Amino acid sequence: MLAERAASSDAGEAGARLIDGKALAMGVRAGVARDAALLAARGVTPGLTVVLVGDDPASAVYVGAKERACREAGMNGETIRLSADTSEAELLAVIDRLNADPSIHGILVQMPLPSQIDADRVIRRIRPDKDVDGFHPVNVGKLLIGEKDGFVPCTPAGIMVMLEAHDVQLRGAEVVVVGRSNIVGKPMAALLMQHGVDATVTICHSRTRDLAEHTRRADVLIAAVGRARLITADMVRSGAVVIDVGMNRIPDASRSSGTRLVGDVDFDAVRQVASLITPVPGGVGPMTIAMLLRSTVRAAGRTVTPEGAGEGGAR
Repeated sequence: MLAERAASSDAGEAGARLIDGKALAMGVRAGVARDAALLAARGVTPGLTVVLVGDDPASAVYVGAKERACREAGMNGETIRLSADTSEAELLAVIDRLNADPSIHGILVQMPLPSQIDADRVIRRIRPDKDVDGFHPVNVGKLLIGEKDGFVPCTPAGIMVMLEAHDVQLRGAEVVVVGRSNIVGKPMAALLMQHGVDATVTICHSRTRDLAEHTRRADVLIAAVGRARLITADMVRSGAVVIDVGMNRIPDASRSSGTRLVGDVDFDAVRQVASLITPVPGGVGPMTIAMLLRSTVRAAGRTVTPEGAGEGGAR
């Protein structure tokens, strides 16, 4: 069995059991709060600064959630809001100031950025030891070669915690990742291939021929492509573990907002085939913020000891 143990709040329903991302994230955040308190007792309060350029509503909501999560964990959480017409030079100057501030242990520049700013140049400007998002080329390289002292992108790191929490056996398993982004797909594959994890990984993308032929082989299927309900029940192997990273808004006249959030997986249908599945919302999303906090505490811990501190020191 790939999933030998799985908790579910609605085990009475037919079909796959849910991976409760909210509950798992609460556990990670409790550990972060303990580690933050230990560091505070030694005179170090972990600090995360998020830089938001422009007024994208979705980004503003997400940034606000990060700031609240920091406060709840006993950390310093600051958001720097810049206007949409901010120049690249002005943003880089802000990053330079944050790089030099010893009270700030994690720096995150919220994407997307306005068209006049080169996102790659911005990412490279953040000090690797403060790049808690794990996007700097130094951290990407460390992940690829198996070094343990870098930072890993938060969504793939959270997915690994979810799989471990539910005893999903990855050694020798066929894992198919649909999506090849630098944020999820590529680092997800790198984590799964590490020695000690030992999964056999296939990455699919928009040029893959006969996507279903690949997805039906998967013991674990991770959908991270940004297309609503792309993965249908006939594309999923019976008993597979399905991780849905997608966050897509579709029209829904029954909602006051006129829209509804769905994943990359046709949840209701795929749940009848899979053994474990993440919901949207309430699955991968909460884990992403939790892992960001964990990475920030880990960065702060390095100012006290090279290995970090407590749970926050774990990748």
